[in-house]
This record gives sequence, C-alpha cells and structure tokens, in this order.
Amino acid sequence: MAAWTVAARRATTMARLPSPTTPSLLHRRGLAAAADHHGPPKVNCWQDPMSPSKWKEEHFVIVSLSGWGLLFYGGYKLFTGGKDKNKETVGASDKT
Repeated sequence: MAAWTVAARRATTMARLPSPTTPSLLHRRGLAAAADHHGPPKVNCWQDPMSPSKWKEEHFVIVSLSGWGLLFYGGYKLFTGGKDKNKETVGASDKT
C-alpha cells in the first residue's frame, strides 16, 4: 500500500510541474517588436539636411550642440574684438 501512495504522490507532483513544452513556459516577445516602427523612418542628417524633423535623434543633438557652440564662440569673438591685446610685430620698434 505504501508503494502505491508514493507512486501516487510522484504522479501528482509530475502533473503539477509543467513540462518544457507547456505553453506557459514558452518565451513570448510581447512588446519587444523592434522592427515595428511608428512614424516615418529616420535618416542621417547629411542625407536630408533641410528637414531636421526627419533626422535621427543623436544626429540632431550633435548638430544642434555644434550650432550653439559656434554661436557662443562667434559672439565671444565679436564682442571681444576677435584679436589679442598684446600683439607684437617683428622688426618694429618704438624708438625713433
């Protein structure tokens, strides 16, 4: 009788454990659909330079930060005169 109970317990535990082919253990990708794009495809900034809305995000960031850097540098050079204060010429002397 004890052998029957042990066998019955093993059968119930085997029935409770899902087999590897059970649909609950199969891998499903759910929301990980990388190929499903929303909206128009993004392009490189040099392929369509006149429409920044179509650019890739990282290209937009690089171009806009470069533009701001040039704007600040140009403003600095404009307001500081764009030349050094201690400019010396070779061969010129103050003695007359």
